[in-house]
This record gives sequence, structure tokens and C-alpha cells, in this order.
Amino acid sequence: MHPVESYFRQLREIHSSGAVPETSYYGPLATLLNQIGAGLKPPVRCIVHPRNRGAGIPDGGLFTADQLPRDGEVPPRMLPRAVRWR
Repeated sequence: MHPVESYFRQLREIHSSGAVPETSYYGPLATLLNQIGAGLKPPVRCIVHPRNRGAGIPDGGLFTADQLPRDGEVPPRMLPRAVRWR
């Protein structure tokens, strides 16, 4: 089954189970992004809810292997930055 087909099937199953929080959909999204990311050059990995290091808890991020240490922890230099709009 194509990764996108699998993703939509999982979304449908979660949705049909009743009222669910937004975070219930993060697993299927991470799986889809990891399947697609594995075929990219360089490969890209999705990390859902990286540890809070002072910038809040982001929903997720996409990282290449050289951006992540072995333990999968997002290094401080890779944290999202707050953007001020004028």
C-alpha cells in the first residue's frame, strides 16, 4: 500500500473512533513523513514533540541524520526560533 493511502486509512480509523485530540493524528503523520523522508537525499526523519528547551514544545520537526545525535534529542542549535512580525 502506498504511504499516502496508509496515512489516510489511519486517519479515517482514528476519526471514526469518536472525538479524539489533535495529537492522536501525530503518529500517522510521523509515519508518513518518515516513509517519504527515508527516500530523500539526505534522508529526513520526523521527530514529534521534541523536548522543550525553552522555546515551548513544538509539534514536530524534520531533521537529517547529521542534525540529530544518537539519542534522537534535538540539539539546541536546531530549536525553532520565535518570529516577530511587524
